Amino acid sequence: MPRLKKLTKKENFSGTGRRKTAIARVYMQPGKGAIMINDVPAEQYFMGRTAWQLMIKSPLEVTNMVGKLDIKCNVDGGGITGQAGAVRHGISRALLTYDAELRQALKKAGYLTRDPREKERKKYGRKRARAGFQWTKR
Repeated sequence: MPRLKKLTKKENFSGTGRRKTAIARVYMQPGKGAIMINDVPAEQYFMGRTAWQLMIKSPLEVTNMVGKLDIKCNVDGGGITGQAGAVRHGISRALLTYDAELRQALKKAGYLTRDPREKERKKYGRKRARAGFQWTKR
């Protein structure tokens, strides 16, 4: 179980997370566990969808840091799922700047790996990246 560091002043710990085309800049400091995304509480930002809320809180649960850090995120680009993944990646990286001993737990859960999947580009002569136009014989 990780121990809390003794802080003499208000220190900020930061991390950048990316997923698809979304980029999240995450700042955390010791506090009561509030999570703000673009100056809106996380529960309100993700419109009550518990899957996305659980996704962004999962690095904190793995490292037993729930309720110990205040988190502020600036997210830009992508859709709501990509933004949730970017916030999770950013929180994981910010936790490493807070305490390097958390690396093993985060790495085992797979939260430090940036998901490289991007949307495939549309090809000419096709409807989408791989789907062709409908062909009729007669």
